[in-house]
Amino acid sequence: MNAFTIRVLSYVGGLFIVSFGISLTIISGLGTGAWDALNVGLANMTTYTVGNWVIFIGIALIFLNALLAKAKPELYSIVTIFVLGYFIDFWLLYIFSNTFFATFLLQLIVLCLGIVIIAFGASIYLQAKFARIPVDGLMLAIKDLLKVNFLIAKTITELLALSIAFFVGGPIGLGTILVTVLIGPMIQWFYPRVEKKIQWEKVKNEHS
Repeated sequence: MNAFTIRVLSYVGGLFIVSFGISLTIISGLGTGAWDALNVGLANMTTYTVGNWVIFIGIALIFLNALLAKAKPELYSIVTIFVLGYFIDFWLLYIFSNTFFATFLLQLIVLCLGIVIIAFGASIYLQAKFARIPVDGLMLAIKDLLKVNFLIAKTITELLALSIAFFVGGPIGLGTILVTVLIGPMIQWFYPRVEKKIQWEKVKNEHS
């Protein structure tokens, strides 16, 4: 298996896993990440699905990021949001439709499982080094525009999404806090371990 094939599998497979994790946090009923809360809130207000709003907001962010960075829009990021949006709809509309959890303990287990799966999937998809999610592009644009560090830039983007999610009735709760606090450290823990397993760079060098 060549390096390009491994990258594609990492990219698509990682996003598929991320979408599964996001869907678990949504159906847990305890709240989800800020941007997902925004997507769910907008979906509940309209006839469009959560996945549709992932795509709509992603496209808007691509052009907003370009405006803030005074650069050309990263149009290749559209591929990422389309893949992620359709995968999320697959889980929510076909696999987990009408899924509810009767007890807080079950909800908490599903939420925590979703967070772990998101971090694991992100660690896989990031290995491919293809188009990044526009939300990450917004963080980088704000970082450069305001001359702040990653933590402050990330906090600003999360607060922006949370503020809008609140007004559209998005599912903000315990899950929102846990996703915000845990995702970064968990990706940092998973990433080097996944990198050792995939090793597509090593494969590329062997064939060059």
